[in-house]
Amino acid sequence: MREALLTAKEIVKTYHGAQEPVLNQISAEIYQGDFTIIMGPSGAGKSTLLYALSGMDALSSGKVLYRNQELGTLPEKKMAALRAKEFGFVFQQTHLVSNLTLFENVAVAGYLEKGKSEKIVKERAESLLTQMHVEKAGRRLPSEVSGGEAQRAAIARAMINQPGLLFADEPTGALNRKNSEEVLDLLTSLNQEGQSILMVTHDVKAAIRGTRILYLEDGKILDEMPLPPFDVKTAKEREEKVSAWLTVLSW
Repeated sequence: MREALLTAKEIVKTYHGAQEPVLNQISAEIYQGDFTIIMGPSGAGKSTLLYALSGMDALSSGKVLYRNQELGTLPEKKMAALRAKEFGFVFQQTHLVSNLTLFENVAVAGYLEKGKSEKIVKERAESLLTQMHVEKAGRRLPSEVSGGEAQRAAIARAMINQPGLLFADEPTGALNRKNSEEVLDLLTSLNQEGQSILMVTHDVKAAIRGTRILYLEDGKILDEMPLPPFDVKTAKEREEKVSAWLTVLSW
């Protein structure tokens, strides 16, 4: 039986003045070791669901539990500590600090978890930049590197504290195809090494990297598709299968 890392129980999110909830009684489990994808049409509530599950966005009702801790009941100080240690975040825009080098951007995030020595943080930052294939750009500012290099550095920053769950919101949305493939290769590699990932995407080529796809529409999960671990040899067949499933769902 698979271990549920994060559990949503009948979560609802309604914005003031809106007639319909953005998230409508969603219950779901995110499993340890999975690469879970959230897909759906524009306005379905994909990013809102991601932020709700990470505790970044308050719920109107319902519960989100991470390792059996209910996020909504944690004091802000404990929630901030949980995010720093257990959650990693990668967004469409890198949000790197412009006057810090890539190395400094990664290392600074390492100090958010108390008790780490400077030596340990620096060694892990260097190791991650190497793993993300941007070690040669580590001493450059974000404005001095390509979009793909900046996004890979952002993934390194998200991984600095060895998070239990990595949240990614359209991480390839601002990249060209070559850079997108490089970022997806890294995320796939991380997952196949054991990293749990929850990613929002509208791109089928990104979605096929997952091991499970949740399809969201009108604030509800309409269907899901399990997938075996990604193998580049079967990528075309996998893409055709996912595209056919999405077509049935009128995506």
